[in-house]
Amino acid sequence: MTAPTVAVTRPAAARSGALRVAGTKVLTAVVVLFFVATAAFFLVRLSGDPVKLILPPDATAQQEATLRASLGLDRPLLTQYLDYLGGLPRLHLGTSLVYDQPVADVLFSRIPATLELAGAALLIALVLAVPAGTFAALRRGRAGDTGVMTGVLIGQSTPAFWVGILLILIFGVQLQVLPASGYGGFAHLVLPAVTLAVYSVAVIARLLRTSLVDVLGSDYIRTARAKGLGTAGVVLGHGLRNAALPVVTVVGLEVGSLLGGAILTEQVFSWPGLGRLTVEAIQNRDFPLVQAAVLFFAATFVVVNLLVDLSYTILDPRVRVTA
Repeated sequence: MTAPTVAVTRPAAARSGALRVAGTKVLTAVVVLFFVATAAFFLVRLSGDPVKLILPPDATAQQEATLRASLGLDRPLLTQYLDYLGGLPRLHLGTSLVYDQPVADVLFSRIPATLELAGAALLIALVLAVPAGTFAALRRGRAGDTGVMTGVLIGQSTPAFWVGILLILIFGVQLQVLPASGYGGFAHLVLPAVTLAVYSVAVIARLLRTSLVDVLGSDYIRTARAKGLGTAGVVLGHGLRNAALPVVTVVGLEVGSLLGGAILTEQVFSWPGLGRLTVEAIQNRDFPLVQAAVLFFAATFVVVNLLVDLSYTILDPRVRVTA
């Protein structure tokens, strides 16, 4: 009589455990974002007084005091902080000191360009890295493997800004086949997306190669080959799926890296995205805009990694049982 009881309660216990783990991860994400928001609020104020940048150098003390009061910067720091935290759940991020518009409006006007760039870079990275890593794993120790790993080493060692400048000189100046800067159609997207994707291609290809080499040496892979399954069937049907867990993890991390790398890439190519806006906001000491941009980057990184954690249960059922 005990066997049926175990069979009934085990799925319920597994579901309860999975919900508990998911709830813990969500709570952790909220705590992380709280600390990021707090750090952004206080650290940005160490950069100086924005009133000094907004007003001309010959402004009087009275003019500075009047502007500071109109911007709400004369209030106690704790009051400003509590108002800032209270507005976050409602997406009330304040008013930009430079644009004199709600921060949310300024932010959302630039997000599509950054997501377009990061999405294109991620697509390029996956299209190039998965075949390269698979090819290197299947040619382990041979010339093909050495060639791919050499390219990976170069890709990981080359600064993104240098890659961008080099591509501009070759394709924008010398060959004149692609725009060197600006925002528009597909042609404008190619150079910045490739620049942003170079490092991610190297990271994903190297990890996939290492993971796939381990998987292809497993007993069940040898059994599949002994049954007559071809190389394509072994790699596609068994190898890649079982090698995917660490790759999915690093892809989630690379989403955050692509968004962070977009800050520099957008500057090089004059791409009107959130990264370029963040640099301008820092230079102008636009406190509300800097806080919102930092929080957006952090939230994107946290949410993507949370989704990656939850996706493990789909890629590997054993993770679901363990949870």
